[in-house]
Amino acid sequence: MADLVIRDADVVDGSGAPSYRADVAVDGGRIVAIVKEAAAAGCQRPTATRELDAEGLVLSPGFIDMHAHSDLALLRDPDHSAKAAQGVTLEVIGQDGLSYAPVDDRTLAEVRRAITGWNGYGDDIDFDWRSVGEYLDRLDRGIAVNAAYLIPQGTLRMLAVGWEDREATPGELDRMRRLLAEGLEQGAVGMSSGLTYTPGMYAKDTELTELCRVVAEYGGYYCPHHRSYGAGALQAYEEMVALTREAGCALHLAHATMNFGVNKGRAPELLTLLDDALAAGADISLDTYPYTPGCTTLVAMLPSWASEGGPEEILKRLADEETAERIRHHMEVVGADGCHGVPIEWDTIEISGVSEAALGEYVGRTVRESAELRGEAPWVTARRLLLEDRLGSTILQHVGHEENVRAIMRHPVHTGGSDGILQGMKPHPRAYGTFPQYLGRYVRELGVLSLEECVAHLTSRPAARLRLPDRGLVREGYRADLVLFDPATVAAGSTFERPRALPTGIPHVLIDGRFVIEDGRRTDVLAGRAVRRTPPALA
Repeated sequence: MADLVIRDADVVDGSGAPSYRADVAVDGGRIVAIVKEAAAAGCQRPTATRELDAEGLVLSPGFIDMHAHSDLALLRDPDHSAKAAQGVTLEVIGQDGLSYAPVDDRTLAEVRRAITGWNGYGDDIDFDWRSVGEYLDRLDRGIAVNAAYLIPQGTLRMLAVGWEDREATPGELDRMRRLLAEGLEQGAVGMSSGLTYTPGMYAKDTELTELCRVVAEYGGYYCPHHRSYGAGALQAYEEMVALTREAGCALHLAHATMNFGVNKGRAPELLTLLDDALAAGADISLDTYPYTPGCTTLVAMLPSWASEGGPEEILKRLADEETAERIRHHMEVVGADGCHGVPIEWDTIEISGVSEAALGEYVGRTVRESAELRGEAPWVTARRLLLEDRLGSTILQHVGHEENVRAIMRHPVHTGGSDGILQGMKPHPRAYGTFPQYLGRYVRELGVLSLEECVAHLTSRPAARLRLPDRGLVREGYRADLVLFDPATVAAGSTFERPRALPTGIPHVLIDGRFVIEDGRRTDVLAGRAVRRTPPALA
């Protein structure tokens, strides 16, 4: 007798095939039986110690968030309803080239400071790890949802090179390769980069290619936040395709958007580029979030030369009148590389969070709005905020285009990623709403994707990219990471006004056969663990 049988579910199994009605039995954390149309056919129905009536509900594999920033949230927040309530059963963290392993004492302090806006400084965290394996072991103590880890290339560069804008020496490159190989051996699934963030952006293509060769040896994938999503976006995508093809490495394009006015309506050009590469044998996938605004930190908008040397050097430059004027000129006239080569438009930059509570008046307003209230130029306001918040401010950047969002999400190699920053007073609603937003708005309301196709984008396709052999499908023998949702009511509750509102229409979520969401409420179950990939050479 099984632990649980889910009766009369409409199974959307993650393959993209049409749905079917079935009883699904779960035992020992795995799916042990699927009996299709059991009631109608008079078949022997599976029995279990517990039954769940799924009449009117869709049963699908758990959703995989291919781009998450929960690196510390998983440790500080056992509830983690931001993701669990969406039906997310696995997050991929270590994104955008900056995270907390591997580190030493020096670089741990530096990276904590550098990405305070993403994850908070971490005063509430016991940083009792230094290696990738030790961080994964920490996750194994019990977390809300499963997590896979990408080794951050910017953090590798901090360890080997520091914050200098120069090429790595042969010895430094060797050290990065060794650290990368060690992390992959310890279970990481690949490597990420943040090529508009320091210090990772200082790496030349030759350096990235050599690191990608190591990733390829271990069967992982490269996930770059590439060098531009604005001016030169297509060239930046081409650069990533070319270097990974040279390295023989799988490529997963992070938050694959075409933003800013220069790219309005240009998604078909990106998709043609990808189709040509795929036809030539490239191994490529991508993720997007179903919203038009982006989200990052205010300091990320600065030109890279102003960020050389790390956070303290940035603050010194901002405090110096002459240097601050040079920064303003690059941002407002030239188009800083931190703002993707596009002159900044302050009315598109909305402050979403601050580290210093006393600065809360800025939150929810664009920089231009705050400047007008103060009777000063926008750069004066932005500079003051950067200095007083010590670079900890987060922003929403309203530069996306709906037609591009819809075109890219239809592509066959597309997967879902929230890119959700959970910090701040007014975070982007994608952190709490990405997956129900796909199912509610883009499937039910707009018909951009069919339900079966959308579920495949959110389950089996990311599982295939992660090379996980027993996740992403409703199949006998697969792990019982499952979601039950109502296709007629599922929707994102989060909005730009109420960004932390939880979704509707997702009553049950199971991880490893255990309910983490039951009858719409978070249980106290911590069924999540680190999901490690065994490198081919070690299998």
